[in-house]
Amino acid sequence: MSQPKRFRRLKIAGVVGAVLALAVVVHGVAIRAAENSRLKDWTEAQALPTVAIIAPVDGGAAHGLELPGRLEAFARAPIYARVSGYLKSWKYDIGAPVKAGALLADIETPDLDQQLLQARADLASAQANAELAQTTASRWQQVLKSGAVAKQDVDEKLGDLRAKQAMVKAAQANVERLVAMKNFARLTAPFDGVVTARNTDVGALINAGASTGATGQELFVVSDTHKLRVYVNVPQNYVPSVPPGTRATIQVPEHPDKRYSATVEASAQSVNSTSGTTLMQLSVENPNGELLPGAYASVRLDLAQKIQVLSVPASALIFDANGLSVAVVVADDRVLVKPVSIARDLGKTVELSSGLEANDRVIENPPDGIVSGAQVRIAAAPAPKAAPPPQGKG
Repeated sequence: MSQPKRFRRLKIAGVVGAVLALAVVVHGVAIRAAENSRLKDWTEAQALPTVAIIAPVDGGAAHGLELPGRLEAFARAPIYARVSGYLKSWKYDIGAPVKAGALLADIETPDLDQQLLQARADLASAQANAELAQTTASRWQQVLKSGAVAKQDVDEKLGDLRAKQAMVKAAQANVERLVAMKNFARLTAPFDGVVTARNTDVGALINAGASTGATGQELFVVSDTHKLRVYVNVPQNYVPSVPPGTRATIQVPEHPDKRYSATVEASAQSVNSTSGTTLMQLSVENPNGELLPGAYASVRLDLAQKIQVLSVPASALIFDANGLSVAVVVADDRVLVKPVSIARDLGKTVELSSGLEANDRVIENPPDGIVSGAQVRIAAAPAPKAAPPPQGKG
């Protein structure tokens, strides 16, 4: 082969090799760029928080509101001792019905008895001194007519008489005070009711005092149970729908098949800042004594207005400096934080009365620090579990 042909073939081979090398380089660069782009997309996707969304459940129009309540006696009187001594006897035990003025117990008061004897002796002494001063003053007044004594001396005798008479009045008041105290040795029922507590027994040392004192303790408790008060904490959103006169139904665990009618009588007219509720007072008749003071009760209030509510899991709520809210996913998978109001807290779920729409996509467990406008990635819904194959009979 001639030299020029060989040189031309080598030249063609070199050009082809260079083209192939350039193609390999371009292909490698393209592959790396594609991999970098995919890595960037994956990294950005991983940086987005993944959230699960749920739809709020329509709770319908609330016609009634069920809340826990507490039963209390219409009137409750703890009985304390006004005098110290020893319990001589008691007449009524727990559960016993009593009438107003009925004797509950007698207290022996030896110290008070001695004080009363001394006070009466002081009164007798003061009266004797006053009588002597009266006689002396009268005689000096008679002598003054004859001019044998100075008027100053007579005035002194009259002043001593008035002082002695004042001492009689003071001694008399002290006797009357001790007699009144002695009457407190008899503990009586203040009204018709039932003895719901007896915290003493015969021979027990009794210290005078009351709940505000440091030494006394309640000896008996008398409760008027023919009618009971029911206390319920009503959520703020429902307060306008529960005016005085609202009817209610009460159920207690010990009588599950019975319902008792009650009526809302009063409202505290204020909202507790801790619970966001208003205290309501209801009354319920208890002629047979089936309802017990201090017992738990389930109260169903008949609302005057219908309130539309939506239910969401409690985990969907956000509590921060801006108050109570939920996060929903809107267009382009972006977040919108919406303030809401709770109608009723049911534990795992809450009923919302405002702030949420039925077609909202609610984030079930919003990440910490989530704000409106943030981009999120929606987690795929879990596939339903297949039913297990039927087991053959062996």
